[in-house]
Amino acid sequence: MKQDILPVSGTQGQFPIVQNITLTEGGIVNLTCRVENNDNNSLQWSNPAQQTLFFGDKKALRDNRIELVRATSQELTISISEVTLGDEGLYTCSLFTMPVKTAKAYVTVLGVPKKPEINGLTKPAMEGDLITLTCVTSGSKPAAEVRWFRNEKEIKGAKEVNASGRTFTVKSSLRLQVDRNDDGVAYTCKVDHVALTATPQQTTEVLEVHYAPRVEIKHSLTIPQEGQYLKLECVSKGNPSPDPVLWTKDGGDLPDLDRMIVEGRELTFTSLNKTDNGTYRCEATNHLGTNHAEYVLFVYDPNALEQRGPDHALIGGVVAVVVFVTLCLIIVLGRYLARHKGTYLTNEAKGADDAPDADTAIINADGNHAHAEEKKEYFI
Repeated sequence: MKQDILPVSGTQGQFPIVQNITLTEGGIVNLTCRVENNDNNSLQWSNPAQQTLFFGDKKALRDNRIELVRATSQELTISISEVTLGDEGLYTCSLFTMPVKTAKAYVTVLGVPKKPEINGLTKPAMEGDLITLTCVTSGSKPAAEVRWFRNEKEIKGAKEVNASGRTFTVKSSLRLQVDRNDDGVAYTCKVDHVALTATPQQTTEVLEVHYAPRVEIKHSLTIPQEGQYLKLECVSKGNPSPDPVLWTKDGGDLPDLDRMIVEGRELTFTSLNKTDNGTYRCEATNHLGTNHAEYVLFVYDPNALEQRGPDHALIGGVVAVVVFVTLCLIIVLGRYLARHKGTYLTNEAKGADDAPDADTAIINADGNHAHAEEKKEYFI
């Protein structure tokens, strides 16, 4: 309960002093009126309808909720229990001097919001369904705040506020297209309000989503070899749970072998053999569909794997030699092209040695080429 002291102007000690009060619906309010100096003048409390509640120590209104707490020449305190929203308003304390002096205290009554309800949840929902969750709380004054949480993360809803007499009804909606990731997710609606001093009121609903299975096969070996132990695990996720799963080999039933064991979702080979080679399928089914995964098993000979080691080394050496030779050829070709270009430029510049101008130099250069051609023909 909150109280605000209202100072009253006037002659010191000759005016009543009261306080504004805020409390929640259903609580008890104490109305106190004090006078510092009073010459035996009577004090009176009146309600917002101007009905006298107490005149001095005399009760004037028949209401079992109203009681006298203290009555002296300097103080008149009364209490009202089980306060309702209708008790809100301006209360008056009167000091019967000539003229009568008054002070007014405003009593604010907070409407406590009711525990929220979540509507629109279908159990179970199907993957891909579009659903609308609605959270409703009523009885708040002032209007409450409504917040949504997906697990612990806050998400935004569409808020709507409607007045109902002195109180408000607040509604917040969420539109969801559910998928398998929503299965088992907790959606919580929290109500925040000034009247909720301890903890906010909240309601939680856990979403159940049915979806078709998805399957994958996990294996314990990278390179299966003869004589080794191998475990294949069929990991299937679906709701309802697709139990049991079905193992097949090459489109038919599994061979009846003592070293091949099926336990629930696991297919175990206690000692691999080349006869185990083939395609193994795990199939899972629920009422929404069927899904499968395949694992191609090829069992290697350990001796053959050991012989393959030098082959890899030989291949690596050959590749290194080829790379080295290629680099050498690139270097030689580059140097040859550079020298050929320099010789060409040198021959071209010979015609300009004794030329007085650029034109003569060009003619001389052409002549040199001509002589070179003649000389070449002569030797041929």
